[in-house]
Amino acid sequence: MKQPGGLVVPEKRKLSVVGAALAAVITLPGCAPAGFDAGAADYGNAAEPASNDVQASPGATEEAVADGADPTAEATAPADPADGGEANTPEISDEVATTELNAAKVARMGSTVQDEDGFVLYRFDKDSDDPAKSNCNGDCAKIWPPAVTNDGEPTLKGVDKSLVGTVTRADGTKQLTLKGWPLYRYIGDKKPGQWKGQNVSGTWFVITPTGTKNLTCLPAVSKPVAPPSGDDTSGEAGSDGSGGDYSY
Repeated sequence: MKQPGGLVVPEKRKLSVVGAALAAVITLPGCAPAGFDAGAADYGNAAEPASNDVQASPGATEEAVADGADPTAEATAPADPADGGEANTPEISDEVATTELNAAKVARMGSTVQDEDGFVLYRFDKDSDDPAKSNCNGDCAKIWPPAVTNDGEPTLKGVDKSLVGTVTRADGTKQLTLKGWPLYRYIGDKKPGQWKGQNVSGTWFVITPTGTKNLTCLPAVSKPVAPPSGDDTSGEAGSDGSGGDYSY
């Protein structure tokens, strides 16, 4: 489905994704399931029930790894709309709009934020949170569909409302943010609860309910799956089904 500005966004409820992303070798103890097969990695296949009191795993966020900063710090204010204001914001179809942000735990990864269909959401290191800005457009947005919204008021479960905002994308659509970081899905995740986008290109990470990176399980850096070609939003990649040389 094409959205305003030429952005192609897969229909979430009819998502049919390309073969698995290039398999990543798990480097931390406890990341890989018993009998792990690097050629058939199926990260995070068993989701645990969502909880209203889900907290980021201790020692598993980038703040804890980097400098010990408080992951519950005050939310970054969302960026102001681009010139033209609210009146020129394109309307997003119900099938594409992200209407829920739910905290949930998944096997081996722990705390995640998921959309209304149970797909894990991610943040991108090449974006910014202060001010909020998305730098994933074009083919990048085909691989990492942004969590777009019409009203910026998704139903929340286990996510602090004060951390949720929006940012105006280059095409005028509004994207949900968490603690200032724009939110995305990954077309390499075939079904709810998977997190195959973790550490892809060394820049994409599962986001926690407090907006931090979840580093509980960190596979080796891998390439993303290839973007759909032309107007095809089925997620089909090259003939070998492997990822391409994409840096995003």
